[in-house]
Amino acid sequence: MSPPAWLGYDWLAPRFIGWMLEGVVQTAWLSLLVCVAASVLGIVLAALQPSRLRWPVNGWLAAHRYTPLLVQLLLWYFGVASLLPEGAMLWLNAPHAFGPLTWPSFEFLAAFIALTLYSSAFIAGEVEAGLRGVPAGQYAAAHALGMRPWQVLRHIVLPQALRLVYRPLLGQYLAVIKNTSLTMAIGVAELSYRSRQVETETLLTFQAFAVATLLYLLLVLGTQLAGVRLQTAQRGYGDA
Repeated sequence: MSPPAWLGYDWLAPRFIGWMLEGVVQTAWLSLLVCVAASVLGIVLAALQPSRLRWPVNGWLAAHRYTPLLVQLLLWYFGVASLLPEGAMLWLNAPHAFGPLTWPSFEFLAAFIALTLYSSAFIAGEVEAGLRGVPAGQYAAAHALGMRPWQVLRHIVLPQALRLVYRPLLGQYLAVIKNTSLTMAIGVAELSYRSRQVETETLLTFQAFAVATLLYLLLVLGTQLAGVRLQTAQRGYGDA
């Protein structure tokens, strides 16, 4: 009895592995940009919670938390595209170079915006929990020193809050990596999209998605390990 093909001769050729590694790079790049942008926006939204803008902010958060990410992706890609003038869409879809930088595709832009808005809603919740965990005496002491509200947030409260919710925030960043797989629905050439291309080209379904699963696992575990080591290094530096 001959061994299964995937244990013998029918494995993915190097060029198909190369396709999937290109998808890993795209996934990592998109995830990094989204994590940075969503963190900034999430902090702003969390900071606005105690203000007069609380109700509009809560409405904004609810709109992004309680609707599927896939729907939001389709809204930004198809819905927004239908509202833009034809000339604007032609410009967005045409290649542009700004020195060493290249203007991203409209698919990438739509994915970046949708993922950032969606992820920031959850990051805002984590940051808000951290802000509430900072003792009230920290606020009072900073105000007694004559610090302005934004200085209190930036220099006193926010660093402590982020340390309190470091692990939940890391979990949100790992979720961003996994959520990028949904962008294949709008044509972003990330890892899931590339694995589907490989499967279509080779008809090696198990092999293609097995490699994709392994690459996702390595990417997520690598990010988690780096995050945990960073936290340990910060604690060691603080103790010193």
